[in-house]
Amino acid sequence: MIVARNLCQRYPRPGGAAPLTVLDGIDLQVGAGEVLAILGPSGSGKTTLLGLLAGLDLPTEGEVELAAQPLSALDEDGRAALRASSVGFVFQSFQLMPTLTALENVLVPLELLGHPAGAAERDGRAHELLARVGLAERVGHYPAQLSGGEQQRVGIARAFANDPRVLFADEPTGNLDGETGQGIIELLFMLNRERGTTLVIVTHDLELARRARRILRLAGGRVESIECVA
Repeated sequence: MIVARNLCQRYPRPGGAAPLTVLDGIDLQVGAGEVLAILGPSGSGKTTLLGLLAGLDLPTEGEVELAAQPLSALDEDGRAALRASSVGFVFQSFQLMPTLTALENVLVPLELLGHPAGAAERDGRAHELLARVGLAERVGHYPAQLSGGEQQRVGIARAFANDPRVLFADEPTGNLDGETGQGIIELLFMLNRERGTTLVIVTHDLELARRARRILRLAGGRVESIECVA
């Protein structure tokens, strides 16, 4: 589902200084339906790697294939279309639209994608997803009226709205207390099992990482190790 070859990401620095190397020579393959955890300390390049794998940015060197599509062969619109049709995202900061209800937030990707179903069917799917994450009674609430855990559940429902082939989660429990975060992780793994969605989780939490099939450990922008867990 994801293939990365010799990924490097460097950023120029002022004054003629040597470029800042954030990632250096990353090779990686992720199979369909697999759960991969990307583990490492702050500044190790985890979020940068996630962005490259998802096609949010292009590497300085190397290549990423996402769902059999070489990302370098697509222009910005093409990469956006691929993400809209095949990719879901769950963020640490939730990133819900504050002026939209929970239901309306889940509907956003369906409307952006130009989902062929009628409005009633789209609403039905959004209601179904919110019920699946335990928010059937909160569909009309705005983000400010929801707890952090509830907002993250809306984010997960939104991420699954387009039935993605790959879901990228960037520190999905980072803003949640331990008990609430554990519930979010159980939900993500349950949806992975039920739908066969490939799941790539960036985390610094070793306990969470050990729930994945494999752990990729980053240090200083390089792969320190890849560990098979299950």
